[in-house]
Amino acid sequence: MGSEDKIVISPLKDVLIEDINQTNDSFKVFGKLVPSFQSGKWSFEEKLFDETKDIRFPEDKLDWSQYINSQDKALFLAYKNSQCIGQIRVVKDWNRFCYIENIATKKKYRGSGVGALLLNKAEEWAKQRELIGMSLEAQDDNLGACRFYVKQGFILGGVDTLKQSYNPNIETTLYWYKLFN
Repeated sequence: MGSEDKIVISPLKDVLIEDINQTNDSFKVFGKLVPSFQSGKWSFEEKLFDETKDIRFPEDKLDWSQYINSQDKALFLAYKNSQCIGQIRVVKDWNRFCYIENIATKKKYRGSGVGALLLNKAEEWAKQRELIGMSLEAQDDNLGACRFYVKQGFILGGVDTLKQSYNPNIETTLYWYKLFN
């Protein structure tokens, strides 16, 4: 792999703000994760759908300058050949977790290790702040993302059946955690 193929992770700077929403590609919804809680432990099964569909999250419109040079929040962008191909947005949460507000990889680069690199960067950021782990939320119908989080060492720590009540397509919000040590 030559240096031109290298993936570079950069903290957000003013000149990079315009790249943030470039990573907001659609993703396939092809099944859901069905959690169950027994003897104090979460487990889950997968239920595949008969048909898949493409969905896309709305673009985030935040005050991005708050993520620049902050001790309590950060946004990292992944670049390959100077094209923005991924991002992760994190905040220091009240419970001493690094909460991942968003992680996204351009469709073309999914499965190529970009997401893992971004999570590694978030973990490094969290450990510098002496946080105890990382946490995030995912919807039960985003099975591809859930599989990715499990592969990256996250465990299911909780479920909320009411949070997405406004959305008839989502039954459950899943809370994923990766504890350090």
